[in-house]
Amino acid sequence: MLQALRNALRLPDLRRRLFYTLLIMIIFRAASHVPVPGIDAQALQQALGGGSGVSQMLNLMDLLSGGAVARFSVLATGINPYVNASIIIQLLVPVIPALQRISEEEGEAGRRKLNQWTYYITVPLAALMAFGQAQLFNQASVAGNLVLPNFGFNAPQNILPTISVLVAMTAGTMFAVWLGDLITEQGIGNGISLIIFGGIVARMPDNLMSIYTSDGVWGILFFLILTVAIVFVIVYVQEGQRRIPVQYGKRVRGRRMYSGGSTHIPLRVNTAGMIPLILAQSLLIFPATVSQFFIASENQGVANFASSMMSFFSGNTTEWYTTMLYALLYFLAVFGLTFFYTFVQVEQQDMAGMLQRQGGFIPGIRPGGWTKDYINRVYRRVTLVGAFFLGAVAVLPFITQLFLQTTVLLITASGLLIVVGVVVDTMRQLEAQLLMRHYEGFIRR
Repeated sequence: MLQALRNALRLPDLRRRLFYTLLIMIIFRAASHVPVPGIDAQALQQALGGGSGVSQMLNLMDLLSGGAVARFSVLATGINPYVNASIIIQLLVPVIPALQRISEEEGEAGRRKLNQWTYYITVPLAALMAFGQAQLFNQASVAGNLVLPNFGFNAPQNILPTISVLVAMTAGTMFAVWLGDLITEQGIGNGISLIIFGGIVARMPDNLMSIYTSDGVWGILFFLILTVAIVFVIVYVQEGQRRIPVQYGKRVRGRRMYSGGSTHIPLRVNTAGMIPLILAQSLLIFPATVSQFFIASENQGVANFASSMMSFFSGNTTEWYTTMLYALLYFLAVFGLTFFYTFVQVEQQDMAGMLQRQGGFIPGIRPGGWTKDYINRVYRRVTLVGAFFLGAVAVLPFITQLFLQTTVLLITASGLLIVVGVVVDTMRQLEAQLLMRHYEGFIRR
């Protein structure tokens, strides 16, 4: 691998791409330290250190942002609005005939158009998430010291500062998306995935320090072994696939007859990737987001209920049984959404129709509807394993909390799923570049 990396660095074009990717990642991490205008830094630290349900929710969001939330950076919302917008477009394509026609018939131009609409949806989503995040910080403020003293539309003098905060955070999101697009076009790997990767890996030094402070060197060694074991399982499942044999009939061209070939359809165990985890987190965090508006209610019963709902749906409860109940809900949400998203993707691909158009067939299965039913039946069995896998990845932090009395991991299991996927994809792209120049690649078969 090291020799292959040296070979890659000797190639001027590939070396430029690698250093360009590294430069963009450095710019992204530097931008994550730019604070939102108008914040009170002392009040911010007090808010994050408080024990309220709101502060616990903010600390959870910080784990997913690579520390940008703790600094209340212009990148605090990250590229989550873009990811959510992409998911919305993907789910709408099979539902709206016009979008499905654009996706299937217009080729590359259609994909560019759908990507443009994704950007349009990202802007209002980013502004909405920025407003909700700013409200959360003010809700978590301690002793009346507001993190954003001039935020809100309740007074005329606060309108311009509020707009400046929303514009800055929305621009931060679009800036991060733009950086990701630059990596995709001129660097190595998928830019959006690498941006998420950078935010996850940036938490590792802080997590190492927390583990060392609480458990010492042996604690770090234990969690290193646990991380390696989780990576092994993730790679094993992620690369797993069920191959359906496909046979092509004989074809006649002019006066010559060509014998049919044989191939296979690879059905991946985890076709949905990280999308079910993101959707499940969005669904479960929604009640907590709504509850934060009722915490300040004059009715003490309503305020207490809202506080309990926020603590529960942010996954920061103290009792073991409520933690396990939340973990069970999270597991079921991920499990169900894995099936839902996988079969949305399967319907868009229309494998049975594609095989019939190309003259292929599955041995022993009639073309058309029978082939479609067979592929769906196999997909259901394969996806069952993938759904259990993603559900287990989602609830692993809660299991470590129950048995090891800690929520700190070097990288969370869901984060490792992203990291492993990004690393494998980037290595494959490097391999493709090297093979074009007759070098031996990273991945040996």
